[in-house]
Amino acid sequence: MTQDNWLSTLRKNPIIAVISTSKMELARQMANAVAAGGIRIIEITWNTDQAAKLITLLRSELSNCTIGTGTLLTLEELQKALKIGCQFVFTPHTNPVMIQTAKIAAVPIIPGALSPTEIVTAWQAGANCVKVYPVSAVGGANYIKSLQRPLGEIPLIPTGGVTLENAQEFIKVGAIAVGLSGKLFPKKLIIAQDWEGITQQTKLLVKQLSEN
Repeated sequence: MTQDNWLSTLRKNPIIAVISTSKMELARQMANAVAAGGIRIIEITWNTDQAAKLITLLRSELSNCTIGTGTLLTLEELQKALKIGCQFVFTPHTNPVMIQTAKIAAVPIIPGALSPTEIVTAWQAGANCVKVYPVSAVGGANYIKSLQRPLGEIPLIPTGGVTLENAQEFIKVGAIAVGLSGKLFPKKLIIAQDWEGITQQTKLLVKQLSEN
């Protein structure tokens, strides 16, 4: 996927569902629920139960979605993720070797960074976007807004503090997309296996962000 295609995909679908569980079948149900609600970018974290098998399965089942992985810590994990066909990869840190490896494979890589120095370092190393994580620790949407004047050319994806209530604000202040994990999957709905409830909640969020 080219950089332009990846950025275009994000602009059209600015919500990334981040799924991490200890049971593969549960993660599969969660993915299907948010996909039914209109989310088109789904990240299965690499530490999810049978992540490689699940990603392969979801790429087949959810052909209208872009399926990737995250929480990749090492070059070895990245290489395994690329081998199974992940369509994008997230890392919680910035590793230039990992960035270049993904770029050679033409797979978008979004490393994690927090300070302006870290963000610029990731971008100059070749990142397709930069994950600002954990954004709640540095001021939330106001922090993303404050970065726009000096770093406006760098596409930012805040995670770690994005909620159903503030997701729209992040997009309004300049984020290209947002990543949500637990807030998309309230514990009470998961326990009740209320997949329709998750789908309806997702539909509302997708509609809200489409109005920006």
